[in-house]
Amino acid sequence: MTLGADLSDTFLGSRMLTEVVRLHGSLLNAPLPLDLPGVDALRVGREHVIEQLEDYIIPRLTEIDAPLLVVVGGSTGAGKSTLVNTLVGSRVTTPGLLRPTTRSPVLVHHPDDGRWFGADRLLPELARVSQATNDQFAIQLVPSTAVPRGLAILDAPDVDSVDERNRELAAQLLAAADLWLFVTSAARYSDQVPWDHLKNAVERNTAVALVLSRTPADDVATVSVHLARMMAARGLKDSPLFAVPQGEVSEDGLLPASYGTEINGWLAALASDAAAKRDVVSQTVAGAVRTVTRKAFPIADAVSLQVEAMAELLTLADRVYDEAQAALLSAGGDGTLLRGDLLARWQEFVGSGELTRTLEAKVGFVRERLVNAIKGKPQQAERVGVAIEMALEALVADHAERAAATAAAAWRERSYGEALLKSTTDDLARAGRGLRSQSEQEIRAWHDELQELVKHEAGDARHSARFLALGARGLAATLGVVALAGPDAHGAAAESVRLGQTLLESTLGDAGTARVVDQARGSLVRRLTTLMSGERARYLAPAAKWELKPDAPDQLRQAARRVDDLRFAAAKKGTGGHL
Repeated sequence: MTLGADLSDTFLGSRMLTEVVRLHGSLLNAPLPLDLPGVDALRVGREHVIEQLEDYIIPRLTEIDAPLLVVVGGSTGAGKSTLVNTLVGSRVTTPGLLRPTTRSPVLVHHPDDGRWFGADRLLPELARVSQATNDQFAIQLVPSTAVPRGLAILDAPDVDSVDERNRELAAQLLAAADLWLFVTSAARYSDQVPWDHLKNAVERNTAVALVLSRTPADDVATVSVHLARMMAARGLKDSPLFAVPQGEVSEDGLLPASYGTEINGWLAALASDAAAKRDVVSQTVAGAVRTVTRKAFPIADAVSLQVEAMAELLTLADRVYDEAQAALLSAGGDGTLLRGDLLARWQEFVGSGELTRTLEAKVGFVRERLVNAIKGKPQQAERVGVAIEMALEALVADHAERAAATAAAAWRERSYGEALLKSTTDDLARAGRGLRSQSEQEIRAWHDELQELVKHEAGDARHSARFLALGARGLAATLGVVALAGPDAHGAAAESVRLGQTLLESTLGDAGTARVVDQARGSLVRRLTTLMSGERARYLAPAAKWELKPDAPDQLRQAARRVDDLRFAAAKKGTGGHL
């Protein structure tokens, strides 16, 4: 099945390119970050599909009239480089006995076709060089008038090289070819690795021609017959088979010119026949498109499992932080903090009730007693404020540390959760490194807010003896303690909290006191929630880093279906409706 008419049909070609680009974007938006069972093979498959789109399908659909790319591939020692030199008629690539020989690919093209092979087109991640190099991440471009216009020949590394990068590069280059010129020899034509690559070519419907090289002249006929049978049995019966007998190689790495005559004639005819060239490109592009769409669906299924697993991890973290936040807010408003140093400082401030009794007296008659009662109280109010801040900071840190440890332990129960924890430099098993300073800022801001609340509520009474007796700091400290005690103070702190309530009411009135206490508690809840939300967000960061979106699997499936539907329509049009 070929794309046929779609390559010359501007509308179909444009639509296909648009949808293929969308498919590429959908694959990029469908990562597989979690180490779920079987994911390694799918990650490799996803990378191969992305590479196929970037290296071949998108560039070829973008430039459908670009020269036909013939990639010369095959086994170690099959004579690929010697064949390329012979076809070109000059030494453009280096043959030799030392393996691996070809490390950087060499692309030979007609001088007028150089514009087609810039870095923004074919194999964009490979640097372009004009001189021989051993850089496996570069491609040498060699212009030669011996190569017909509309065709280029690329000498690839060995498919069975001992060098892993060479093997990867060979597979990548073959996947970017319009046509494979696959070279083997009498000694290597039964090897498994080359046939594995040829099997992939058959599955992708890639155009292939085989060359039997380095075979004694007397054995060419016998080996060719056997090789042809193997080709037919493996789906390559329609592929051309050329024989290049073993011969003397010149110092320049060339066989006698006559040895390449048949192949050169075939390539020249192909380059000059627009219809034949289009058929080769159509066959290979169609096969490549069919392959990537077929592989996209299991990738989408795997992404669905990733989304579900990620959601499970985030649900675990949310549950832990929901509980931690609820416990923190409860402890911040039920009197839990009224103990230890804070309770001691507060009781020093209110004493045995003398301050309250003084404030309740008629100020005009007891001004001297009032002055004595508040002597030293501002400093004590400051100590209460500091104790409140320290107690709240410790409370936040304690709940954050326990939540982080609990959430990390829950993630570690799953291997992929453990891997996700290790994927970030942030130690998620501990509270965030910036939590301490953030807590200090929020709680200090809350304390400052308490002063503004009492000032605002006091209004004109700010100049009264009662307000001046305690000052904004004293009233703010009192308001803080009452807010932390909650509505049902009990235990050792109950009496002193009652005294604090009385202090506020004697200065702000009953209704004013109720308002500021309610506002203080609401503000504290918001600030503590903000702090815990920041800690919770740290567990969202690994997921956000991978941008694993819930709709990614469906987007990928839909993109693959659109491309496949266009391929089907193009093939139908190209075959007159007979598929």
